[in-house]
Amino acid sequence: MTKIRLNEISENGKKLSPVLPSHVKNYLIDIDGTICDDIPNEEPWRMADASLYPDALIRLNKWFEEGHIITFFTSRTEEHRKITEEWLIKNGFKYHALLMNKPRGGNYHWIDNHLVRATRYTGNFSELIEKETTIQVFE
Repeated sequence: MTKIRLNEISENGKKLSPVLPSHVKNYLIDIDGTICDDIPNEEPWRMADASLYPDALIRLNKWFEEGHIITFFTSRTEEHRKITEEWLIKNGFKYHALLMNKPRGGNYHWIDNHLVRATRYTGNFSELIEKETTIQVFE
C-alpha cells in the first residue's frame, strides 16, 4: 500500500496537506474517449457495452500494481455511477476511486498548490516519456 506522509508541519508550525512519496503518481484518468468509446451523457444506454481500449486496461492495471493511485475522473453524472462501476469491474480495471461530474467541454486548466502534470490522450496508452514543452505560468 502507498504511504502518504501525514502530519507534515510547515515552517510556521501549521499542518500541511498530505503528500505522496515522489516515486508514486496520483493518476486522474478520464473514461469516455480515453479508456473506452466516447459516449456522451445523453446516450447512457451505450455505457454498459462501451468498447474497451485494451492498451488502457493493461497500462492502468500495471500502474496500479506498481503502487500508483488510480482515480477515474469522469464527466458522467452521479446517475451513471452504478453502470460505470459495473463496466469498470466487468472489464477488469483496478482502481482506488471514481469521481463523477467532471466539468464537460474539455480545455481544462488546472490550478493547484501541488505539482500537476497533464498528459493528453491521443489514442495510445504507451509508456510515458519526458518531453520539454511550453506551459502557462503565473507572473
